[in-house]
Amino acid sequence: MKTRRTIIKQGALGAATLATASMPWRMLRAQPKPVKVAVCVPLSGPWARQGTLVKWGAETAVAEINELGGIKSMGGAKLELVAIDAGDSAEKAKNAAQRLVAQEPDVVGGSGAWLSTFTLAVTEVTERAQIPWLTLSYADSITDRGFKFVYQSSMPAGLQPGAAMPTILDLAKAATGKAPTTAGIIGDNTASPVAFLKPMREGGLQKLGIKLLMDETYTPPLSDATPLIQKVRSTRPEFLLFISTTISDVKLGLEKMNEFRLAKGVIPVIANGAHMGAPEVLKNVPADLIEGLMFIVANWELKGQDKISDRFKKVSGEPWITQDGLAGYGHTWIIKEGLEKAGVADRVKVNDEIKKLDLKTGQAADTFPGGVKFDEKGRRVGAPVCIVQWQDGKPVTVYPTERAMATARWPKSA
Repeated sequence: MKTRRTIIKQGALGAATLATASMPWRMLRAQPKPVKVAVCVPLSGPWARQGTLVKWGAETAVAEINELGGIKSMGGAKLELVAIDAGDSAEKAKNAAQRLVAQEPDVVGGSGAWLSTFTLAVTEVTERAQIPWLTLSYADSITDRGFKFVYQSSMPAGLQPGAAMPTILDLAKAATGKAPTTAGIIGDNTASPVAFLKPMREGGLQKLGIKLLMDETYTPPLSDATPLIQKVRSTRPEFLLFISTTISDVKLGLEKMNEFRLAKGVIPVIANGAHMGAPEVLKNVPADLIEGLMFIVANWELKGQDKISDRFKKVSGEPWITQDGLAGYGHTWIIKEGLEKAGVADRVKVNDEIKKLDLKTGQAADTFPGGVKFDEKGRRVGAPVCIVQWQDGKPVTVYPTERAMATARWPKSA
C-alpha cells in the first residue's frame, strides 16, 4: 500500500532522475583537479617591477589556456598559478624556493627568478625537487651545471655580445661611414653582466678591431655615478657598454653623462637586459636622454606577436609587452605543452616531455623566435639575440631585421 509519504518520495526521486538525465554529460563527470604551476620572481625590492611583469605574463597565459579548455589530455584540467616572491637577495630567493617545495607539493613546473644570481639559487632547490624550471635569465652558468630539470630559453649571456656586436658595428658604419675602433665598459658585478662582458673583456672586442679604453665594475645600486663617468670623459670611447641590472643606476649614469656633455649621441650607449625597455624608464629618465639608447635582449616584441601583446596589455594595463612579459607567457605555455604530452600531473614525466619538444607553431613557438627545442644542457636551440632601440619615446626591435618593428638609428654626431 502506498502512503502519501511514499508517493512524495518516489516523485522526488523521479524528478531527480529526469533532471539528471537532462544534464549535459560533461557536467556529470568529476571536474579534474587543477594543475599547479609556479612563478618565482622578485615581487619586492629593487627588481620587483621586472618580476611583476613576468608574473603578469604568466597570468595572461594561464587565463588563455583555461579559456581554451585547459589541459585537454587531462580532461580539461585548468591551470592554477602559484606566485612566490623571490625577494631582493639570492638567500631570500633560495628560501622562497624552499617554501614553494614545502608548501606546494603539487606544483608540476615553474619559471623565474629573473636576476641570474637569484635563478642560480632557486634552481639548486627546484633541481633537487625534480621540478622542471624555465628561465630567461642570461648567465651561462645556469645551464653549465649538468642539471636535468632546468631550461634556458634565452641565448646565454656569454654568447650574446658575439651575436650582437657585429650588427651594432655595422649600424654605426652605415650611419657614420666608419666602424668604431674604441669602446668603454661600465658593468655591475651581478652574475648576468659579468657573464655578458666576460667574452668582450677577454679578447672579443679586440677581435672586432676595437680597443678597450676603460673598464669599470661596481656594486649595485649606485649612489653616485661621477667616478665612473669621469673615466668616460677622460678616455672618450666611441661607444659605451653600460651593463647594469637596475634602471636607477643607468639613470644616474645618463644624467652624469649629460652633465659632462657626453649624452644625446655624443657617446652612444649600449645596454643589456629587458629592464632597459620597461615603461617606467620614461618616468625616471628624461626622454631626450634615453633616445637612441640600444639594448641587447633575448626577446622583445616582434612582428607576428600582436595577439600575444594585445592579451598581455589587456591583463596588465601596460603600454607594451617586454621581454619579461613574454617570458612569463611563453614559459607557461611550454609547461602546458609538456603537460599535454605527459597527460598526467607528474613532474618527471612532464620534464621528459619538455626535453622532447620541437615546437615551430603555436603560442609557445610564437613567443620565442626560432621555435622551442632544447639541447642536452637545457639551452634553447637556435635562440637568437634581439637588439632594441629607444625611438620617439618607445623601445622598438631593430634586429632581427626580418621581424623588426623599426629601422635602427645611429647618431651621426658620434
